[in-house]
Amino acid sequence: MLVHGSWVDHHVWDAVVPLLAGSLRVLTFDRRGHSASERTPSQGSMEEDARDLAALIETLDLAPAHVAGVSWGGSIVLRLASKRSELFLSLIAHEPPLFALVADDVECRDDLRALSSVLEIVAERLGEGDLEGGARHYVDEVAYEPGAWARLTEEVRRTYVDNARTYLDQRLSLDQWSADLTALSDFPHPALLTQGDQRAAMFGRILDRVAEALPEPRRKTLPGTAHAPQLTHPTAYAEAILAFTSKTKATASLR
Repeated sequence: MLVHGSWVDHHVWDAVVPLLAGSLRVLTFDRRGHSASERTPSQGSMEEDARDLAALIETLDLAPAHVAGVSWGGSIVLRLASKRSELFLSLIAHEPPLFALVADDVECRDDLRALSSVLEIVAERLGEGDLEGGARHYVDEVAYEPGAWARLTEEVRRTYVDNARTYLDQRLSLDQWSADLTALSDFPHPALLTQGDQRAAMFGRILDRVAEALPEPRRKTLPGTAHAPQLTHPTAYAEAILAFTSKTKATASLR
């Protein structure tokens, strides 16, 4: 199960799926409010996303599954893992934006302040109805690097704009920035936590907190990557998943 992050849809996995499909049965989907999925008029939340993910796994009779998510998708995977561990064979999370976990970390203070300022600008533009302006600022200042928006295809830019309002829901979801570390301490399956080496050290510190809670954490840094390895370095990201899941299968066969 591959869970996408903010603004985008299942197509962010297009380059990864063929690389995984030789060894694994792979499922991608559009999260609630994104692209082809239903757009409800009510305030969305991470709890809804986690329940949707659980319902999808159960409806399609996929449990237990390897469940992977990037960015907000990683936060959703961790949320579900803390509540429904029986649905998992393993979890894989890349740079979940669980900023509340490092709110008291002096080393993260400057990074958090800078990111908060950028995200406020994004939210203001979206709130004013400037969906493209908000999406452009997010892509250039958060997801990638300055000038990245201009290099995206028209189709990808349209996806960001079409799904922009879901980001306001995320901003209003009060518990989006945290995770239940106590519940995660009971997660009985292997977990792979990945990060890039081109991002603020803050994401590594977040994963430190998550790893401290999980009983079977494994860590991997993907060289040259940032917040979206499935897009920028799909081969390296897929290889990390395959190496991890193959070890998980071997371990499970010995139990």
